[in-house]
Amino acid sequence: MTTVLKLGGSVVTEKDEPESVDEAALARTADAVVDADVGDLVVVHGGGSFGHHHAATHGVSTTDGTHDATAIADIHGAMKRLNRRVVDALLARDVPVVPVHPLSLCARDEEGALSLPHTSVETLLHEGFIPVLHGDLVAHAGAGTTVVSGDELVTALASGLNADRVGMCSTVPGVLDSDGSVVPQIEAFDDIADALGGSDSTDVTGGMAAKVRALLALGAPAFVFGPAELDAFLAGADAGTRIEGDRS
Repeated sequence: MTTVLKLGGSVVTEKDEPESVDEAALARTADAVVDADVGDLVVVHGGGSFGHHHAATHGVSTTDGTHDATAIADIHGAMKRLNRRVVDALLARDVPVVPVHPLSLCARDEEGALSLPHTSVETLLHEGFIPVLHGDLVAHAGAGTTVVSGDELVTALASGLNADRVGMCSTVPGVLDSDGSVVPQIEAFDDIADALGGSDSTDVTGGMAAKVRALLALGAPAFVFGPAELDAFLAGADAGTRIEGDRS
C-alpha cells in the first residue's frame, strides 16, 4: 500500500515568524510517523514561514515567475533548510527518510502544467526509503521559475504512484461547511460548493476549493484533517473529511 502524506507548512512552522520551526509540533509529527505502519510512505511538506516569506519578498508565486538567480537561491535555500529540519527530526527517530528537492526534478510547460517524473521517488520506495519532498521552485518554460505548492506535488505523486491513500494534514480539522462543522465525506464538488464559494476565482487563488477538486479527481480515498488525527490516518482509519469521487 502506498500512502502520500502532506504536512501543511502551518503544522511544522511558526507562520508569523520567518524561518521558525514549531519544534513541539514537528516532534509530535515525527513521533506519529515512527509509530505508523503504512507500507510505502511518501511525505510532502509545505513552506510555512520558510518558503512563503522569501517568495513574497521576491514576488514569486505559482504564476508569477523569476529569472533572478539570487531570488531562486533565497527561496530554494529556505525550503532546503526547512526540509533538512523535517528530515533530521525523522532521522533522529531512525526513520529511513531521504530528501527529494522538486527544483531538480520538476518543470512546468508554457501553459503552467506540472511535470513530475516519479521514477526516482518510486525507486526510493522500492529500496526501503521514505522520500520527503517539499514546496519549492520549479523550472517554468517562458517564466524562469515559479512556485510549486505541496498540494500540487501531492496530487501529482498520488497519480503517478497510484497511491492507495492520500492525507492532507493542516491546522483545520477537515473541510468545513457553512456552519463551521467538519463535513464527514465529499463525493462530488457540488456537495460542498456553496460553503467553499464554488467559483472559478476561488480555484485560481487556491485554497480549499482547489484542494477538494484535485482530490476528487484522484480516484483514491483522500482525507483532510488536523494534527490531532494524524495518528488515526496513519493507522488506516478515516480522519477529518473523506474525499473520494463517486465511481458507481
